[in-house]
Amino acid sequence: MAKRALDVLASVVALVLAAPLLVAVALLVKLTSSGPVLYRVRRVGKDGVPFELLKFRSMREDAARMGSGITRKDDERVTGVGRFLRRFKIDELPQFINVLKGEMSLVGPRPEDPRYVDLYSPAQRRVLTVKPGVTSAASIEYRNEEQHLAGDDWEERYVDVIMPKKLAIDLEYLGRPSLLQDVRILGRTVLALFR
Repeated sequence: MAKRALDVLASVVALVLAAPLLVAVALLVKLTSSGPVLYRVRRVGKDGVPFELLKFRSMREDAARMGSGITRKDDERVTGVGRFLRRFKIDELPQFINVLKGEMSLVGPRPEDPRYVDLYSPAQRRVLTVKPGVTSAASIEYRNEEQHLAGDDWEERYVDVIMPKKLAIDLEYLGRPSLLQDVRILGRTVLALFR
């Protein structure tokens, strides 16, 4: 109950404080590229239940038809404004709405594309026993994940190297859950954004 209370309170405060920024970003996205302001993408949530993750659109409107659900280094689908939004994680702000809807938590394993969840081992599927998070220790560690996904074998590298390492960090988080740990991860996230 304390975790949910923190989720709701922090999300409401974040959305209210960020309201001018949200409006400015929405206008910027709309004025610089065709398509909707928000990008809705299918992700796997708690207990394997899919949901629509919300983001500010940082790619071309037809990006989903042009490639994978993962963004690789120098991905040509990302717009100029999108590069800025992604660098500072501003594109993730609409996920506070997912938190308010109860689909996500502030802290938890990042929600994954169903195609990659299908590759999880039974042990790795334990990350699906909790709500996915806006941030996590793994997402801090791999904050610049795109930089590791260069070359022709980028997807293979993601599946064989990066995804298992991220899942190991998430499973470690699940091994010692606490509100204090969540607050620490939130603090580390804020520090990472300002580095």
